[in-house]
Amino acid sequence: MITMRCRPLAHRLRGVVALAPAALVAALLMPSQAQGATPSQDACHTLDTVMPHGDCGPFHQVFADNFNGQRIPLGAFSYCAGDGDFKCAGLRKYGTGPGSVYWSFGAYPRGWYDTANPKNHSNGNTRTFGGEYRADDTTWIGPSPAGDGQLHVRMYRPPTGDNHVAALVPLGCMDIRYGKFSERWRVHGTLDGYKMAHLRYAESEIDFPEAGENFAYDPISAFVHGFSEYNADAPGRWTDWHTSTYEITPSGVTFYLDGRRIGQVAGDNPDATAWVLQNESSLGGNYAAPGSSVQIDTTWVTCYTYDGTGR
Repeated sequence: MITMRCRPLAHRLRGVVALAPAALVAALLMPSQAQGATPSQDACHTLDTVMPHGDCGPFHQVFADNFNGQRIPLGAFSYCAGDGDFKCAGLRKYGTGPGSVYWSFGAYPRGWYDTANPKNHSNGNTRTFGGEYRADDTTWIGPSPAGDGQLHVRMYRPPTGDNHVAALVPLGCMDIRYGKFSERWRVHGTLDGYKMAHLRYAESEIDFPEAGENFAYDPISAFVHGFSEYNADAPGRWTDWHTSTYEITPSGVTFYLDGRRIGQVAGDNPDATAWVLQNESSLGGNYAAPGSSVQIDTTWVTCYTYDGTGR
């Protein structure tokens, strides 16, 4: 059952400059090794466990990565830029040519603070504790026990100081106004005190998947702010594997979870902006306990531009 509700606006950084253009990235396009997938209702008929490969309907695939064959250790996502390109200098040693992680994924830099942090109350919330974006000690890429490659983000609360959180930016998905955005992910660990908001924002904002305030009690939700006001809550547990997709066209936005359309909102999104996989401190309920941690595993991500031709 889909329900409607309200929640605080997601994170808006102060002083962020316009995002710089990024080259279209050629990335690994091999399907996941997992089996037993179910066809989706979305334009690509995306399989639950297999990354889509190629154009579909009116959407042109511009970036895809299933992380297979990659080993990027903890600490490599360091010295990340805050000037709008988000590239992390620590990834240079793993290659800087087309298709390398250096050109594929960036991150918010150390010294930027999440939505809950009092140092960044850009939307007026009243939380007294939050996180610092620390991709340098939360984020790595490597094989899973099942053999597929995965991007991992382990958020945690140290004995002192801010939570360590991370916001990752697929660089091939920047500066897109209309398009399609898909990923396969799961959450595990200590849910209470943490959340995610995988979003696109400028003057308007589109968030999916999002825990509005806290993984521990929030449903998997989709939100739109700006050109329209909308939200839908989908059935499902954060701790299960999910495929989330949304499609943005001049007529509106459609959201899918695990192959099922969960909602649609009419309106013309005005913004060409980046897709940010933002993982952060909770905006409601309990604060993260000292020593706690939660991990987000992602086995593939892909995005498309919209050409409107239906080729």
